[in-house]
Amino acid sequence: MNYAHPEYLIDAEELDKILVNDNVKVFDTSVLLHQVDGAHKAESGINAYLEEHIQGAGFIDLLNDWSDTDSDLNHTLPSVATLSQAIGASGIGPEDQVILYSSGHMMWATRAWWCLHYAGHTSVKILNGNIRAWKNAGLPCESGHHEFAKTEFAGRPKTQIFTNTQGVEDGLTQNTCTINALTTPLYEGTGDFFYKRRGHIPGSLSLPFTEVLDNEFFLAPEALKTVLESQGMLSADDVIVYCGGGIAATLNAFACKLLGQESVSVYDGSMSEWVLSENRALTVGANP
Repeated sequence: MNYAHPEYLIDAEELDKILVNDNVKVFDTSVLLHQVDGAHKAESGINAYLEEHIQGAGFIDLLNDWSDTDSDLNHTLPSVATLSQAIGASGIGPEDQVILYSSGHMMWATRAWWCLHYAGHTSVKILNGNIRAWKNAGLPCESGHHEFAKTEFAGRPKTQIFTNTQGVEDGLTQNTCTINALTTPLYEGTGDFFYKRRGHIPGSLSLPFTEVLDNEFFLAPEALKTVLESQGMLSADDVIVYCGGGIAATLNAFACKLLGQESVSVYDGSMSEWVLSENRALTVGANP
């Protein structure tokens, strides 16, 4: 068995071979998460990037440039116009071949991939194995800042790959396969950390984002199929994935895309938005 979309991934050796091409643009997408007073605090990964990054790589600031900074929620998808402007300002044009990785967790690279896919870019790949694979292969890194020339990008949004609270509520009444990508304690509401209220969206199933990866590599196709289909994600007519703020969910959603599940969306507000209203129920425990 092979991935349905192997073009969504690239390994370190392949990337090294094509770096000389003018239209290949590599980006570090790192964000660091810290737990402060029982909440996640996000910090741009720019300092880690400046210390060390893949030779010739630029930096995408997901927190400040590719999010709606006026939103009360973190990491919120900006308008198509704002996102398109940010993509162009990063130096990404429609004809570029874009390679994404993170010097932190892989989920930031898949979030950037999901944003570009949403905006209509057709040639975006994830570095399988992340920066660790690049370094383990003995390939060159550098310090400092590398910028690509700003360009124009006109977004053609695939609006169906993100959903909102109403979409989740509608999906639950229609038996949409709704997946919580958080850890088991967060899903069950049993851990020390939770999003203001404990539990998960009623009717949603658990598939922690860590289960689609093995040491920062996506599972091989057959193993990935087994993991995703354990919750019916590949055979379902529609899939919605959520997490805490729409980041980790993109790992599971990207894995679905790899195996050809095209009808998958990410709940952008995720638990951070769902818990804001006491009228939206939560289920505590292992049962959906």
